[in-house]
Amino acid sequence: MLRIITFNANGIRSAARKGFFDWLLEQKADIVCIQETKAQAEQLTDDIFWPDGWDCYYADAEKKGYSGVALYARIPLEKVDAVLGHPRCPEFETEGRWLEARYGKLSVISMYMPSGTTGEARQQIKYRLMDCLYERLAEWRGNGRSYIICADWNIAHTPADIKNWRTNQKHSGFLPEERAWLDRLFKELGYVDAFRIVNQQPDQYTWWSNRGRAWEKNVGWRIDYQVITPDLADKVLDARIYREQRFSDHAPLIIDYDLDVQSFANTANEDLAE
Repeated sequence: MLRIITFNANGIRSAARKGFFDWLLEQKADIVCIQETKAQAEQLTDDIFWPDGWDCYYADAEKKGYSGVALYARIPLEKVDAVLGHPRCPEFETEGRWLEARYGKLSVISMYMPSGTTGEARQQIKYRLMDCLYERLAEWRGNGRSYIICADWNIAHTPADIKNWRTNQKHSGFLPEERAWLDRLFKELGYVDAFRIVNQQPDQYTWWSNRGRAWEKNVGWRIDYQVITPDLADKVLDARIYREQRFSDHAPLIIDYDLDVQSFANTANEDLAE
């Protein structure tokens, strides 16, 4: 079994103070993808950010205290790449929004999509990054690799993924254009929302506003997904959102897969030998 956790920390140092790493070390996870670290790796001098038994990788934003993603792995990996490499979207690199770990023919990605909530200029950057990502995802469908993309996508896909959907249809994160983009991702390219394969329960959210007792009332949005290639759809065993403790304005998403990472490495080695 392969257990992957994705979590937007809204500041990894803040999440650490709230007990995230104490909780994490009890979860028996194999890979952990973290978004919005809001720190440079050299600022994380405490051993808590580099736990024993884990390989820890950070992709930092050039701007201090902003964005940033991380990936922790208990399984030795072959390569880590912090570059999406799309010429029209350097923000994936300069804003620390991309980190890809490779295990043979399997890629596990930690990604952080902009929110667009700060104004129209930022929303247009979000649309541009969505376009670039879609082009890459379309290319990948023919490359023979399997992908698990763990991300704060900053989009709630359907009314089932947001509590107050009627009043949020003109707000970034639930705009028709954003939701249509996810429709294309799932229906045209065939990628799959791993959570919904095994969990169809209502009121399942991963982010809550800090206003209006949203967490307490569970008035939330499901915007943190693990999106997978269709060849992995029958490998999803369980999916759940952890809410017993609050480490951030987001909650950790935990998904178990019936996968052996070593088998992907073995397959890649067999292809090289042919």
